[in-house]
Amino acid sequence: MKRLSILLACVFVSAIGGSAIATAQGSATRAHAGAAPTVKLRLTRLGFILTTSSGLTLYMFTHDQGTENSCLQISVCPKFWPALETTGTPTAGFGVKRSMLSTIELPGGAKQVTYAGHALYTYVLDTPGSIGYVGVKAFGGNWDALHASGQPVM
Repeated sequence: MKRLSILLACVFVSAIGGSAIATAQGSATRAHAGAAPTVKLRLTRLGFILTTSSGLTLYMFTHDQGTENSCLQISVCPKFWPALETTGTPTAGFGVKRSMLSTIELPGGAKQVTYAGHALYTYVLDTPGSIGYVGVKAFGGNWDALHASGQPVM
């Protein structure tokens, strides 16, 4: 059911004109920017996974090459899977390895949080504590959660 809602949402957004998409992409990205986001661990039925301080699951995109954000190159992808951005140094919550947290620079100068070499994203239809989108295939790759070890949850 959730995969169907992703597909329907993609079709809906694809029908919108190019300038509306560009505006929406900018809004989605800015909405997830923070001075110093905290990456936390949350216990789910998948085990402990990385989340935002508000409990939103953090995802890696298997289509990314290294720490590159390849979602930015795919039409409407950032609208649904916005980068976890920061203007400061990301903070490690309990159980999260500070040494695995870093940032990459995005076009335009914004910084995206990374963990164990994976660029981190949220999903716009997620709610705190939700894991229903873990493993979803969209935009040419899988969207996986991460364990504190930096390994993907499958």
